[in-house]
Amino acid sequence: MTSQGPWLAFRALTADRSVIATKVGKETKHRIFTYALPFKRQIVFFLIVVVIEATLVVSQPLLFKLIVDEGIANADRRVVILGALGVALIALFSSIISMVERWFSAQIGEGLIFNLRSQIFDNVMQQSVAFFTRAQTGSLVSRLNSDVIGAQQTFTSTLSGVISNSISTTIVIGTMAFLSWQLTLASLILLPIFLYPAKWVGKKLQGFTRSQMSNNAELSQQMNERFNVSGALLSMLYANRKRELAAFEQRADEVRDAGIKIALINRFFFISLTLIGAIATAIIYGFGGLEVIDGDLSIGTLLALVALLFRLYGPLTALSNVRVEIMTALVAFDRVFEVLDLKPIVADPVNPIEIPTGPITLKFENVSFTYPKPEDVSLASLESIAAVADRAISDQVLHDISFEVKPGQMTALVGPSGAGKSTLSSLIPRLYDVTTGSVKLNNVDVRNAKLTDLRSKIGVVPQDPHMLHTTILENLTLGNEQITQNQIWEALDAAQISQLVKSLPNQLKTVVGDRGYRLSGGEKQRLAIARLLLKQPEIVILDEATAHLDSESEALVQQALEFALSNRTSIVIAHRLSTIRKADLVLVMAQGRIVQRGTHESLIAESGLYRDLHDKQFQE
Repeated sequence: MTSQGPWLAFRALTADRSVIATKVGKETKHRIFTYALPFKRQIVFFLIVVVIEATLVVSQPLLFKLIVDEGIANADRRVVILGALGVALIALFSSIISMVERWFSAQIGEGLIFNLRSQIFDNVMQQSVAFFTRAQTGSLVSRLNSDVIGAQQTFTSTLSGVISNSISTTIVIGTMAFLSWQLTLASLILLPIFLYPAKWVGKKLQGFTRSQMSNNAELSQQMNERFNVSGALLSMLYANRKRELAAFEQRADEVRDAGIKIALINRFFFISLTLIGAIATAIIYGFGGLEVIDGDLSIGTLLALVALLFRLYGPLTALSNVRVEIMTALVAFDRVFEVLDLKPIVADPVNPIEIPTGPITLKFENVSFTYPKPEDVSLASLESIAAVADRAISDQVLHDISFEVKPGQMTALVGPSGAGKSTLSSLIPRLYDVTTGSVKLNNVDVRNAKLTDLRSKIGVVPQDPHMLHTTILENLTLGNEQITQNQIWEALDAAQISQLVKSLPNQLKTVVGDRGYRLSGGEKQRLAIARLLLKQPEIVILDEATAHLDSESEALVQQALEFALSNRTSIVIAHRLSTIRKADLVLVMAQGRIVQRGTHESLIAESGLYRDLHDKQFQE
């Protein structure tokens, strides 16, 4: 057999046959060809090379026959030399063809992977926040990796395998039958005897492979959760170390056992294939040798038959399971298309309206909001347990909210947890869309504005600002090359953190660590404020920006916030009522409704939820 023969047979027999039961629509099959169009020239040349490579399979055995029968038997040195030279040239040509075939295969495959991954990444990044709150990160990464690679194999491994195996099998069987149909028939009788146990081996191997992959996924999940700073701290402070290790070792033990079984089954498969090939060779040598003795067959023909036999069983076995390979590739494409076809619930309007430049007036008009249904924002296949556990219709979160914030004014949102404050603020940059009513910036409904235009005017400092595991510089600019060093230091100075950055050995090149864990909470908040100042937004949203800071850090952050909020339209969510005394308007929220509104002084003067919250905090 050729070097690829056993591998082709093994890959085919061990493919997951459960995909055959999967239904793939005609639309998917037609759509696949649209992805092939950009590579149509490469695919044509690729198929030509595959055909040439397949036809070369019988060339060397026939040259062996020529050398033995016409050269050695007749003591013709010229035939022997030319025949041997032909064998060497065919080997060289086959190597060159193989490299050319691999080059075209890589061009098509890697190009397809690039296109699919880019499209999936772009589509995922356009999804709403609701999508990311439900989808499992691991499942998304799997679509970008495993499924895309599976789809890519449609145009490389599967396509070339089917064509190459079909052509080479046809040519080999035809050549063998031409040389001796009796010996060819005898050698093919053994194939069914091999296929039945081989398929049994394939089913066993699929089960062990699934188990191994499942346990490996659980091991990866455990390591991902424990190997970041938060997970490590949680484990150090709360987890039972012995139990954690025991759980890890149990899964690792199952992976080890499955690996041993897979290794033994692999060896059994290749031994079986080699054994069948050896028995078939013995049959040809036995019966063919007798025919040579009787003068019915030449020695060269016998050697050619044996050489051709070694090129027969691998491709034949692979072709017996070609439907499984094709369906596997189609299912991979189907899973990729599932993500590509998910439309974001928040998207640019067909005819966007530009928000007028300059200071911005923010206006909520009779806004009500209900979280979108899970099936509208995500895919059940990306959610695992969550897909079944909470796919119920959401209750209304906000009820008839109306207020206005003019340029330079600060409006504070206060109320108990779950009152809807953060949800309300998320409607301004269109992280979600209102259910009824409207949110307007300078009298332009945010749903009518282009997302990039809208979000360029809004800066947000959350309670726990996210930092990428990179340098302070990258976290501040996020790749914006137009920001100058002077602007960066001015923003850091205004955020009350320039002295700290200057004191660091690498200053702006200092790596902040996973999620910024090398920085304190106050330092992260001030860097987030500097990042906001560099953006220069017209609207600022502060969501509990000082909730968990110590007194010293809070004082520094408050100084930075005063500069950040100066002459900007601002929405401030706060539990600490002392931080919003200067607010122009305080909106008191409860159960998704505005139950009180006024200034700090006016609300303290009247009985109600605000004074209750204030008195409770004062007593504490």
